[in-house]
Amino acid sequence: MRPNTRIDKLIGDHAAALSERLQAHREQLFPPDAKRELRKFTSGEVADLLGVKDAYLRKLDLDGKGPSPETRAGGRRYYSPADIQALRVMLEKGAKAPGTYLPGRREGDHLQVVTVINFKGGSGKTTTAAHLAQKLALDGYRVLAIDLDPQASLSALHGVQPEFDLVDGGTLYDTIRYEDPVPIKSVIQKTYFTNLDLIPGNLDLMEFEHATPMALRERSGNYFFTRIGDVLVDVKDEYDIVVIDCPPQLGFLTMSALSAATAILVTVHPQMLDVMSMCQFLLMTSNLLGVVADAGGRMDYDWMRYVITRYEPGDGPQNQMVSFMRSMFGENVLNHPVLKSTAISDAGITKQTLYEVEKAQFTRSTYERAMESLNAVNAEIEGLIQAAWGRGKGA
Repeated sequence: MRPNTRIDKLIGDHAAALSERLQAHREQLFPPDAKRELRKFTSGEVADLLGVKDAYLRKLDLDGKGPSPETRAGGRRYYSPADIQALRVMLEKGAKAPGTYLPGRREGDHLQVVTVINFKGGSGKTTTAAHLAQKLALDGYRVLAIDLDPQASLSALHGVQPEFDLVDGGTLYDTIRYEDPVPIKSVIQKTYFTNLDLIPGNLDLMEFEHATPMALRERSGNYFFTRIGDVLVDVKDEYDIVVIDCPPQLGFLTMSALSAATAILVTVHPQMLDVMSMCQFLLMTSNLLGVVADAGGRMDYDWMRYVITRYEPGDGPQNQMVSFMRSMFGENVLNHPVLKSTAISDAGITKQTLYEVEKAQFTRSTYERAMESLNAVNAEIEGLIQAAWGRGKGA
């Protein structure tokens, strides 16, 4: 007869062993004494980011204007993320239209809080949030990414392993808890991306789900759904855009994030089961947010969009599902989908995004198709953000 196995102990042993192996994997990729740095970008990539010609960058360099790029074999020029930002600052001074090179907030513009949600795992939610936050940072926006998912995948993509790096807290929960909350600035970490800061996540975030019912019973503190919005007020002047990666369930954390949001991005994998799941998710979201609105929560958004993720153009049923969604939701579905790509998934194996890895690691066509897809989606979202500020990009 098989001896009884305590499932909590078995799972705990598995978690400890896996955590140790993941830490060893991280140290192999990024030794403890090595600071994780973002790669340098080719002059061609930088020209695309800035919207100028490569020849113009070469002329600036020859004239001794702006940062000096690193020159490698064959005379190829490479710029660091800090160099790109320095070029933006320099070029903005001579720009005919304000915001051409520094497209962020101007006086009177409100902080954009983009909340990325989906109820079902595997929809590409975290990947979408990470690539959006990083691309906006590369485009010159001041970005704060918040990992609100206790599973902390967004944190892992940015080099944070919660059980080792956040032993004494350091998540958004520390700032929104009902007893002894800390200032939000104390949990913000600089990343290796210029313009991108991070509030990482870990299992502590689940405490908010447990503590909120008790606070509601005791009627202590403010409404739970205002707590994230309230703490963001303290850093609203330091960022242009906040990107929140929500947990894949509709709990108190997600509702508070939705209440703090100025915009909502719903990721959708175009398959029947996923769309059916999304239908239930939308019904629950509507009902719960209706309750929040009745209690005084802010429910006015600049925009809400569905983004098709992990899309395979050659898949007939997927195409039917995309057409179905477009006919149902019209302009609320982004025009561009995120393609399913081995380049994106392979980059994730080393805890990186497509913006971080070198093009040479992939087949050129595979890399370029994936990058074109991501850039198109992120450009569309950027256009929505600019429109919310009352202008087109660079206007």
